[in-house]
Amino acid sequence: MMEINWTAIGWIIDMILNGFVWLIIAVLSLSIIDMTDKWTRKALKWMNKVDLWIRKFIEKLLEWILKKNFRMLSSVILLIIFGILAQLGIIPKLIT
Repeated sequence: MMEINWTAIGWIIDMILNGFVWLIIAVLSLSIIDMTDKWTRKALKWMNKVDLWIRKFIEKLLEWILKKNFRMLSSVILLIIFGILAQLGIIPKLIT
């Protein structure tokens, strides 16, 4: 009579269950990645629109300041812009 190797059977059952669990994890992860990828694309499009709007606004503002010859106002606005760029760490990156 042949004995049943319970260790081998347990090992096979464990491998099948682990494979099934990892399949579920992979399916869920891929669906979440796909969903967040769509959100990322939408966010990038929105950021591009905002960036273009800000650039147009600053360009028109600086043209208006130059046209009106407001030296003090232009100095304050440039100080604010450079302060923001320094806080974001953009100016140190440009210097180095």
